Amino acid sequence: MVFMGSPEFAIPILQALADRYEVVGVVTQPDRPAGRGRQLRAPAVKLLADKLMLPTMQPQKLRQPEAVQQLHDWNPELIVVAAFGQILRSDVLVLPRYGCLNVHASLLPRWRGAAPIQSALLAGDQETGVTIMKMDEGVDTGAILAQQGLPILPDDTAGSLSSRLSVMGAELLIRTLSDYLAGDLQPRAQDGDAATYAAMLKKDDGLLDLSQPAEVLARRVRAFNPRPGAFLPWESVSLKVHQAHAEAAESASGRRLVFRGLPAVGTGSGILVLDEVQPPGKKEMNGRAFLSGARDWESS
Repeated sequence: MVFMGSPEFAIPILQALADRYEVVGVVTQPDRPAGRGRQLRAPAVKLLADKLMLPTMQPQKLRQPEAVQQLHDWNPELIVVAAFGQILRSDVLVLPRYGCLNVHASLLPRWRGAAPIQSALLAGDQETGVTIMKMDEGVDTGAILAQQGLPILPDDTAGSLSSRLSVMGAELLIRTLSDYLAGDLQPRAQDGDAATYAAMLKKDDGLLDLSQPAEVLARRVRAFNPRPGAFLPWESVSLKVHQAHAEAAESASGRRLVFRGLPAVGTGSGILVLDEVQPPGKKEMNGRAFLSGARDWESS
């Protein structure tokens, strides 16, 4: 089989497949600039593939002739996809004998699209999960092979939830594959009328709109941790907010205050207490430590 994936979410899935099946090739995204120095950084899947000594390609676009040719040369009977980041065209979908399966981090048809984990947190969902889906030409519209739910914890961030879902997805995929490959598992169509969509996130989405209720903003902080990150305008810079919670106390929207020894801001309803922040050029710090160096935090 061939595996396609890129970020940390895909790591347990690739490892589980490599432990039990012959993976003839891995497709992942190209190296990208990252960090303050903007040095090229390989995707997490590339690092694991190298460790496992698996053949790897990193096409800018999967439709490039050399990428298509490499897939034909690998001649996989199955392609497994997990957070790959590129759309598979029909010529790739029909290439393997057993088609292409996707490990998707939601209970489809809820949260089709690029950011299902963040969308579940933003919406205040109590549960999410993983779906093993047989891919078609639509965006996460393929028939379902298996699903498993997972409660969302009150303090879950996108990072912590992604970690739990990726492990669960790997286990569910392995349990599903044997029956699927044996022809004992029939896909069931999704209910398109029940579909919701998870749009791709942009950096600007992390701006906290203080006219919104504090509960909504606290979910936004959790949903955007670690990426793209939530932030507030502070003087002439942006203050990153890594952890925050809502309190019922009232204050004018946008007003900065101190609440029980922690920095806070007024919102459209309640206040948002900043538990962990990161000023520009500095490391993450708890709110109390931040206040010790930001004595002008409170605004009138």
